[in-house]
Amino acid sequence: MPHEQRDTAVYVHGHHESVLRSHSRRTAADSAAYLLPALAPDQAILDIGCGPGTITADLAALVPHGRVTGLDAAPGILARARAVARERGLDNTDFVTGDVLALDFPDASFDVVHAHQVLQHVGDPVGALREMRRVCRPGGIVAVRDADYTAMTWYPRVPGLEEWLGLYRRVARAGGGEPDAGRRLLSWARRAGLTDVTATASTWCFADAATRAWWSGLWADRTVASDYARLAVDGGHAGRGDLERIAAAWREWGRREDAWFAVLHGELLCRV
Repeated sequence: MPHEQRDTAVYVHGHHESVLRSHSRRTAADSAAYLLPALAPDQAILDIGCGPGTITADLAALVPHGRVTGLDAAPGILARARAVARERGLDNTDFVTGDVLALDFPDASFDVVHAHQVLQHVGDPVGALREMRRVCRPGGIVAVRDADYTAMTWYPRVPGLEEWLGLYRRVARAGGGEPDAGRRLLSWARRAGLTDVTATASTWCFADAATRAWWSGLWADRTVASDYARLAVDGGHAGRGDLERIAAAWREWGRREDAWFAVLHGELLCRV
């Protein structure tokens, strides 16, 4: 039976264009490489927090005799995910709304239960992992990957980006999430009763003209125009002038030919 608790944390990013610009670029190769060797063609996979469905579609292509269910708490984004699957000619996907703390599936429904950049936004990540384990079949895999904001590093040290990091962490925690989730995944898994766990780390790196422009541009826009911007102002964490200054710092960083940014992720493969 599903866990009865419902998630009360706020998804601070929302679904502004600047957010989807990032999420729609993600692939299984750059976001779930640690999981891919464990996949088999006939598996049933649950992709939690699927968003616009690009990772979901990649997973579906890798299990042509299986099925992938994409789940997201925001029903509006699922139309985009379904469109991605249709465009790729995938007929082994379905998409549903749901809450990771109360998954509406029977016990042992899936061979793989996957969540990318989800636990950092959940008020009870240990409870979420317990639910993921519940719907995973014996011998199956619970796979999670999350960024760790404090571990992010960059050059040059544009002062406004230090301000961005502190502000983002305050806004995320005020919303009930944990922005430094990557370093905590193993601890959360142990507390959830998962014992056969392989913990690793991997990075995204933005260090050429195209990726610097993309990364700096989406964060500059997100800082002034997304749900995160609204929550920062409404929560008293920053004023509009602060956000404009941080956005300008992102654009300044992105114009530098020597600019480099790395995002560290924690990741777990948990055998059930």
